[in-house]
Amino acid sequence: MASTINGLIVQGIGGFYYVETADAVYECKARGAFRREGITPVAGDRVEIAVNEDGVTGTLQRVLPRRNVLVRPPVANLDQLAVVASVAEPAPHPLLLDKLIAIAEENEIEPIVVITKSDLQDTTVWEETYRKAGIPVFTVTVTDPQTADPLREQLKGRITAFAGNSGVGKSSLLNVIEPSWQRETGEISQKLGRGRHTTRSAELFRLPNGGYLADTAGFSALDMERIHPIDKERLEDCFREFRPLFGQCRFTGCAHVHEPDCAVKAAVEAGEICLTRYESYCAMYAQAEQRKSWEK
Repeated sequence: MASTINGLIVQGIGGFYYVETADAVYECKARGAFRREGITPVAGDRVEIAVNEDGVTGTLQRVLPRRNVLVRPPVANLDQLAVVASVAEPAPHPLLLDKLIAIAEENEIEPIVVITKSDLQDTTVWEETYRKAGIPVFTVTVTDPQTADPLREQLKGRITAFAGNSGVGKSSLLNVIEPSWQRETGEISQKLGRGRHTTRSAELFRLPNGGYLADTAGFSALDMERIHPIDKERLEDCFREFRPLFGQCRFTGCAHVHEPDCAVKAAVEAGEICLTRYESYCAMYAQAEQRKSWEK
């Protein structure tokens, strides 16, 4: 009788799932019941597998409860979304960053901000903006590997996806995080966010400290916004610096946009909430108001 053990799907391709357990990686196929029940396993899923007698293959028996799941890239149980922004060439795009952060918050994924190219321009304003919002910020200079030490510690034991617009230096950043990838820059950069922008399963790459990086090819704010839209009624929850002020506005159900005696607007005017963050909220609220019901 086949033994049953738990593991983590690190890749799924062509109907095969590669499941990492405490002692090995098994090539598995899903039970037929998965298709009948509409269950699609993805990278990041914690699963129960039955190991075959050959000791190298197995069958997916059950997908354990998920904490979260994204459609594109198809990955489950993310602990963190690292939103990468360069301070110059290209300059940061606050609305893009805040959209990705909000989507992470909506899906119960911890957002972190990673700032690159700090050798080209001062990063203080951006660091202060997101730290004031209660979001961890890491500034990494690729020419100084030691600056990546705090970020490496943040990745330890967690599943993290990296997202950011083109040109922010994700590939160079990943090579600094794990220097052994330097010899494989082309392959790793392609696997972890550049090229291969076709629909496929995501893949998890293990770091020496026990963390995993999720393949993020095609991971853009536009795709995320379309596939994971946030209703206007839930948007305020996705800006964590607003939360301590809930219940303090004059009107119940305050949208924090046009209403008088709004605690959030007062906090912005007092400098307690950064103006750029509030402007992003207003822009996202307006977009959510215009979204048609069939788009949700």
